[in-house]
Amino acid sequence: MLKRKEFILGAAAGLTLAAAATAGGVINWPGAHAEPQAVNRITPVPANGDSFTPPPGAPNSFATIFEQVAPAVVQIDVTVKVDQPQGGAFTIPGLPFQFVPPQGRGGQGDEPQTTQGAGSGFFISQDGFIVTNNHVVADATEIKVKMSDGRELPARLIGRDPGTDLAVIKVEGNDFKYVSFEETAQPRVGDWVIAIGNPFGLGGTATAGIVSAKARDIDPSGYNDYIQIDAAINRGNSGGPTFDIYGRVIGVNSAIYSPTGGSVGIGFAIPAETAKNVTTRLMQGQTIERGYVGVGIQDIPPGTVGALALPADTKGAYVGEVTPDGPAQRAGVQVGDIVVQVNGRNIDGSTELRRMVAATEAGQTVRFTVIRDGRRQEINIRAAKRPSDEELNAATGGDDPQKTPQGPVANTTVEGMKVAPVNAATRRQYNLPADIQGVVVTETVPGSKAAQLGIPAGVVILRANNQILSGPADLERAIAAARSAGRPGVLLLFRTPQGNRSVVLELPKN
Repeated sequence: MLKRKEFILGAAAGLTLAAAATAGGVINWPGAHAEPQAVNRITPVPANGDSFTPPPGAPNSFATIFEQVAPAVVQIDVTVKVDQPQGGAFTIPGLPFQFVPPQGRGGQGDEPQTTQGAGSGFFISQDGFIVTNNHVVADATEIKVKMSDGRELPARLIGRDPGTDLAVIKVEGNDFKYVSFEETAQPRVGDWVIAIGNPFGLGGTATAGIVSAKARDIDPSGYNDYIQIDAAINRGNSGGPTFDIYGRVIGVNSAIYSPTGGSVGIGFAIPAETAKNVTTRLMQGQTIERGYVGVGIQDIPPGTVGALALPADTKGAYVGEVTPDGPAQRAGVQVGDIVVQVNGRNIDGSTELRRMVAATEAGQTVRFTVIRDGRRQEINIRAAKRPSDEELNAATGGDDPQKTPQGPVANTTVEGMKVAPVNAATRRQYNLPADIQGVVVTETVPGSKAAQLGIPAGVVILRANNQILSGPADLERAIAAARSAGRPGVLLLFRTPQGNRSVVLELPKN
């Protein structure tokens, strides 16, 4: 499993990260601006009917492609304010460490600190509209664009979408070379690609490789099915284009997988299909809105099918949380439901469900088919507008249940876990909210299945096999019932600081 921390995103201190490729097409950009004549659009023409069959000699050199499209690719320099706590050290966005300014700068009473960041972008219209990543410009107080001919122009932010990590900026003028997204041909795994950008501040850098994979899900909370490429991309490539061998943009470089911070040949790009849709709307001055139903979901944990005696081919998403008075709760969705269809379409997991809901407009009805207590039922939900990430975090965050206990607790050992009831004492010790019910895990027995799962002290078990727990005795009864039914494990729903999560605890065979 890939560790989340090894996916690098960000643009800071001149070290903006880049990544991958996409799919997309030729765009006629409607909107609030006058449509310019396409005299500067770069439109290379395939030499034959197969749009992804390399013309003779294509693998030998990418020089012609580079010469054609490089004038449309730009370096983006940003000035970013950074938070500086008392003591002088501050954190640069996108970097995992603190920076201490030179003697005499920083500290109480000094002016706010700024830092420089850099990324990449590309013109998608003759009149100065530029596509880049949201994380390149999100916190910028000043944006400058450096072109391939050496010109440096001020730019302003037109719009951005954190959900897809896309943004549009604009420079003044009406004579810029520009490129188009590819929308008529889908790149295949193995097709040649060329990435152009500004790695480490080295503008006008080209790297080549192939499409390594498609539909990569590196950010389950996002809305992109990334294209994976092996063309080298590094810090500063973020927001730059990946081209096919005909000079068409098939992706917006956004992230890399890297244990070291540098390129290891695994990069990711936002597909052109997504980039076209989002950037067109941003150019028109629209705000990107997404549907919302108010559920916390995850992929069905391994072992759930056996633990709940579900059909062997069951796929879908497990509902671990339901927002109070949200659309899903009002419609009747419950914690423990397993969503197997959305609007009559089978889903494979939580990411697919999340994106289908996001594509639903506020006020529209989205139909969930769920399995509850072994039976299927349909639930119609009236979608709402998705709140901002800040609003959602404010609603769910705040307390950390994992605290160091302040005194002895009456524990019961159940399947390798020492658990205690949720009462006044455990609420104080683990900083639990007043309305939470269940049992608190205070310790796991070394070598037990619970210890192997990494269950930490301080989390609360809310349910066992979808049965609400009010104390350790309920947990024991749920486990006994699972054993009596011959089930291989029991599905436990935990409350964690990051939200509710479920896991199957394997039961030892008698």
